[in-house]
Amino acid sequence: MEKFGANYLEERNLVKRWPQPIPAIVALVFTLIIFYGTWWIFQDPRGLMRMYTPYVGYMYTRWWLIILIWMVYIFNYWPFKRLWLEKTHPITKGIVLTAISVMLLYILIKVFFEGLLGNLGLAYFNPGQLTKLPGVTEFFAIEYAALACLMFAAIASWLSPAWIVACEEAPWQDLTQPAKGISILIATFFLSTLVYFMTMHSHMGILYYPWQYFTSIAPPYWEKFADTVSGNFHVSWIMCCTVTVWIVETIWERYPFNLIKKNWLRRIVAFFGIIAIAFAIHFFLYFAQELTWGPAIRGTRRAFAPDWRWLHVGEMAVFFLVPALFITFYCGNWPKKFSIPVNVLIRTLLTILGGILLYIVYYKTSHHFLGTQKGFSHPQQFPMIPTIWLINIWLVHHWFMDNWPGWKIAPKTADEAIRDEKAEKALIQDVKWSPSFGWGLGFGAVAGVIIYFITVGLLPVLYNAIDIIK
Repeated sequence: MEKFGANYLEERNLVKRWPQPIPAIVALVFTLIIFYGTWWIFQDPRGLMRMYTPYVGYMYTRWWLIILIWMVYIFNYWPFKRLWLEKTHPITKGIVLTAISVMLLYILIKVFFEGLLGNLGLAYFNPGQLTKLPGVTEFFAIEYAALACLMFAAIASWLSPAWIVACEEAPWQDLTQPAKGISILIATFFLSTLVYFMTMHSHMGILYYPWQYFTSIAPPYWEKFADTVSGNFHVSWIMCCTVTVWIVETIWERYPFNLIKKNWLRRIVAFFGIIAIAFAIHFFLYFAQELTWGPAIRGTRRAFAPDWRWLHVGEMAVFFLVPALFITFYCGNWPKKFSIPVNVLIRTLLTILGGILLYIVYYKTSHHFLGTQKGFSHPQQFPMIPTIWLINIWLVHHWFMDNWPGWKIAPKTADEAIRDEKAEKALIQDVKWSPSFGWGLGFGAVAGVIIYFITVGLLPVLYNAIDIIK
């Protein structure tokens, strides 16, 4: 048996203590209590530590997400043994593993980014270095340094899970831990660094006047296309990539990419297919804002500014990730009784409806209980922070605590494990390329076009009918 936690998430047998929907409701209430308690302690501007500045709180939120992904998806719980994961009480596991994740988070921010890079490489990673520049106040120095760190985090939160979900850990999938984890971490961190310099570094180069022409491309190369010099254009599509990766991994169960039998082809198509889907979401959500609020106007601020609208694309995308994870973590990826395409379609529709509902509820109520500011585009209104904070709580609960107390781990016999594996393979094999499958794809394409035009026609009407802010 694997010494550490490889395949632990797939192989653990979580059994509901009560009939549904009681476990899901208990999990939701339990995690929301933890969410609000920790939000008040760490983030809320009216609370104790008040890290929601907003960028400081945002930085720690994003990097905590990545640390959790590293610990579970890349390092498979290493150095903890499989027996410890299976036998230790969920509360104990949650406390120990969360404490380790927070320690790693602090080391990463303070030692690597601020200490190493900020002092020896790029000044904008260290607030102390920025305050030495004329005209930079302490507040903006802290915010700019946090912004640089979280922009790097946005890229890592896409590429780190993408290498597991799309590339299936290749070419290191047969290595044991920690060699496999270190290899994947180095590869994804290197790619994240390349993407950072090509997308985010030029944004940091124009925050200080005069623009840093010698060290960055100023104005950035995307200015004319995106109608803004802001790096929010890249934050937008990168966040859509992050959301798409997790939708493919959770409610889609890696469908339809898992239909491709050749390993190398499946991995390439999955990696770039996720990017293609993300760009489709990216441009559609920007277009949706033009339909509801009118064209963006460069030179304006707030909701009519192109840079804010690109940012809001990423914010809207995360709203859809929340219900997708809830369906997977607490609803057993319901439904499962139909064919894979039908199951995926139903889950996707539920995710869209859940994301829209969450969007409306958030903007109607968040300023009352989260300490944020009322409105869509206030400088203190960053919905990605509380939504990702909630996702982090759910990851801790699902990955570290086995959904306690609504679920418990029950031993799975070898026969049960073989049976489940065969059932999963049978579902995939049932979906084959055939004339009927081709007709289904054609019908889906036509239906998609029709739904698109219906959505375009209804968006302005629905927005005017639903007064979200007031």
